[in-house]
Amino acid sequence: MVGLQGTVGVVVALVLSVRAIAGYGGLGVTLATAGWFAICGAALLGACTALWRGAHGARGPAVVAQLLLLGVAWYAAGPSAQPEYGVPAGLYCAAVLVLLFSPPAIRWSYGGDISGDRQAG
Repeated sequence: MVGLQGTVGVVVALVLSVRAIAGYGGLGVTLATAGWFAICGAALLGACTALWRGAHGARGPAVVAQLLLLGVAWYAAGPSAQPEYGVPAGLYCAAVLVLLFSPPAIRWSYGGDISGDRQAG
């Protein structure tokens, strides 16, 4: 789920870059926004890779990203008056947080497998 968020960030960065080069909007601002999406998307893809490999401490960056994205979703749903984007994004982030704090995920993060057995090494 974190990988999907990262992939969306990278795709948005590519779309914004193409639009900027094609002349839609201000070149500098649009490319800067694309760069920001590229950095955030790459960070989420890195967190996804670390989670997938079972790296110790991989949940922390994913949790921080979800909390930040929940703030973005709240702003989209409330002050920006775009609940059609904010509500689904917020629910998705909340679901990721629930999964990251589920008992199997917590056991796994402390070196056990999802059944509770300790991993060797």
